[in-house]
Parts: sequence; structure tokens; C-alpha cells
Amino acid sequence: MMNENQNTNPPDPNSEEHVIAEGPVVDADSANPDEVAQSEAQLDSWEAKYTDTNDRYLRLYSEFDNFKKRTSRERIELVKTAASDIFAAILPVVDDFDRAAKAIEQAGTSNAESEGMLLIYHKLKGILTARGLEEMNAVGQDFDPDVHEAITQIPAPDESMKGKVIDQVEKGYALHGKVIRFAKVVVGS
Repeated sequence: MMNENQNTNPPDPNSEEHVIAEGPVVDADSANPDEVAQSEAQLDSWEAKYTDTNDRYLRLYSEFDNFKKRTSRERIELVKTAASDIFAAILPVVDDFDRAAKAIEQAGTSNAESEGMLLIYHKLKGILTARGLEEMNAVGQDFDPDVHEAITQIPAPDESMKGKVIDQVEKGYALHGKVIRFAKVVVGS
């Protein structure tokens, strides 16, 4: 037979009897006011520690997420500009092709050799452009030391050309928006 004090039903989690607390359990009715204040202070201390720990966790998580994004962007940028030294080494050859094409144009002669050279030049230029190399046009633009290298200054032909690029001695190039060779220019003063 069952004893009257034994209960066959599981305890109700919403009842006051089924309270799980860490630390000393203090009954507010029978306890000393000092014990209640101490218990509330301890609870406040735990809540502050929890808030502080949670805040530090969120900050650390966001810093790590920012780190992952930044390293991913840097890796992509590195891949894009990894061949910049090779492009910079090829640019004098492109300049020579450019000068040869202008000479052929000025001479006005058309033979198989000049047409073959122009075909090779256009093919090389197309390949470099497809890989992200861009020519920077400088003539007529405002002088910008971030993309131009001033070789000399000459008197501007008119007031509107002061501080602008009048002539370009050597073309500037950028690879995926990053300057790999500054344009050498003459600036009007």
C-alpha cells in the first residue's frame, strides 16, 4: 500500500515546489532581510556576468566574421593583381607595338609584314585587356598625382587648360583598377 506522503504523479514544473536554483535557496517569507538582499545581489551579479560574457561573445564572433570577410577580400584582390609584375614587364613591348603601329599609320603603306605586325599587336592587346589591363587616358583631364606622373610643366595654351594634362609622354595602365604604371604627362601651368 502507498503511503500518503508518496506521490505517484510527477512534480508539476510550474509549482513553487519544483524550483531549481543555483546557490542558496531563500524563502522570502521566512528569511532574514539580509539573506534576501544577499541573494538578490548574487542574482544581480550573475546576471551582470551573463550579460558581460554574452556581450564579449557577440563581439568576438563579429570580429571573427569581419576577419573572415577581410581575408577573403584580400585573397581575391591578391589573385586579381598577382600577375601585375608580369604585366608591368610586358608594357614596354606594348609601347613598342604602339609606336610601330603609329609609324605604319603615318607611312600609309600596307604590306604583309605591317599587317601581320598589326594583327599580332591587336591580339596581344586583346588578351591583356581580357585579363583586366586597362589603358588610362590622361590628355585633357585634371592632373591627379594618384594616376599621373608629371614630367614637366609648360605654359597652358589657354586658361581652361591650367592644371590639366596637355600631353602624354608615356601611357599609364591599371590592372583591375589598381595602377601598375603611372602615366607620364606634361601639365599646363
